[in-house]
Amino acid sequence: MIINDIPVVAFFKYLLDPFMIWGSLVLLTLLYDETFTGYYLVLMIIAFFISTYIFEQTNLYRKWHNGKLLAYVRDTFVGWGAVVGVLLFLGYATKLSYRYSDEVILTWMIVTPFALITSHFVVHKIITDLRKKGIVRSAVIIGANNVGTQLQERIAEFPYLLIDLRGYFDDRDASRIKGVTLPVLGPVSEVGDYVRKNNIQMIFVSLPMATQPRICKLLDDLHDTTASIYFLPDVYIFDMMQARFDNVGGVPVVAICESPLSGVDTVVKNFSDIVLASLILILISPILLAIVLAIKLTSPGPAIFRQRRYGLNGESFIVYKFRSMTVCEDGSNIVQAQKNDQRTTKIGAFLRRTSLDELPQFINVLQGRMSIVGPRPHAVAHNEMYRKLIKGYMLRHKVKPGITGWAQVNGCRGETQELDKMKERIEFDLDYLQNWSIWLDLWIIMRTVWVVLRRDNAY
Repeated sequence: MIINDIPVVAFFKYLLDPFMIWGSLVLLTLLYDETFTGYYLVLMIIAFFISTYIFEQTNLYRKWHNGKLLAYVRDTFVGWGAVVGVLLFLGYATKLSYRYSDEVILTWMIVTPFALITSHFVVHKIITDLRKKGIVRSAVIIGANNVGTQLQERIAEFPYLLIDLRGYFDDRDASRIKGVTLPVLGPVSEVGDYVRKNNIQMIFVSLPMATQPRICKLLDDLHDTTASIYFLPDVYIFDMMQARFDNVGGVPVVAICESPLSGVDTVVKNFSDIVLASLILILISPILLAIVLAIKLTSPGPAIFRQRRYGLNGESFIVYKFRSMTVCEDGSNIVQAQKNDQRTTKIGAFLRRTSLDELPQFINVLQGRMSIVGPRPHAVAHNEMYRKLIKGYMLRHKVKPGITGWAQVNGCRGETQELDKMKERIEFDLDYLQNWSIWLDLWIIMRTVWVVLRRDNAY
């Protein structure tokens, strides 16, 4: 019942929801005798990306395991309702809704959550039957530390892993070990005998990296067993961003300083940026034209201000803004805008207070050089100065810069002449990278509207 050491149930978990969503749509087109066109295929792909994110955030399997069945059913319907809401919005905005059969789409939207719940009940039944039949893998953890207890919690939260965790081995006295709910089975020196006697199948080594001699001795002691051994390096001791495991051409590596966006995350964020930026530019085009005319009529110079900024991976690009000053600085010495700055034009003061001067950056988003949400890009001259003064400053360039960001909605707007103010802004930027999710982006967008209306620190 094990495929490449991964339980069949875990395999189903990653394919089940997309299969039910896609399968129900295909079956309904056949039932209503509709031709399955390319538009339905596009709908399936978009629904896959959106539902993957939403259901991952709601963590349905964890709620079920914790006995919260009503919460699980509620969140299934709420999650699917959110998917439907996004799809309806996209259909209306793109004017493609007429390409689909109303009967097929309406039935699909009603039937799918029931299909999801039914399929999850089937999976739950499979898990229960496998556990009753004893088809689980016995395991122990060597090292009752933070990483080991985190693994214990994850195994308890995800029963589809089918791992029977017996306890810990640690050289410390059991009474001195805190936060451990499983028994301490003995010192590390007794692991080999316990594994051989109890036919343990999995061993998780959670010893500090500095204990390499102990780890080597432990491996020697376990060489005559059939247990699979997994090393749990505590990468979090480096206090780095987005620490995770990966591989390069099949060679395993540990990433301790990586972008929070990869794979599906990148596709979803880029797709949402393009869709939102396109819609916003269409809606605000009359406002853009009015601002251009106002700038040209009230002061000499170009309507659009262009300046080099650092973007993704530290590569420079040209950012667009409405000109709000009498100068267009883009050199090695740039003076930050200050309160009551004499260089600000009359119309420019209004644009800066209302953040309307940032609107042309939606063009940067369409160019793929910026995102709607991300760390705000700084002038190249400021980057070269602060990268030498603030630890981790350049890590903010592991993602595309944004029109708005976590720092800005937390009060870090406007002038940052003092080093402490810039450090605070960078702390928020790095916090955003460490905790990124599509939901955090949406929350930042909503808070940005409130911040702009309040006009705090905008000058």
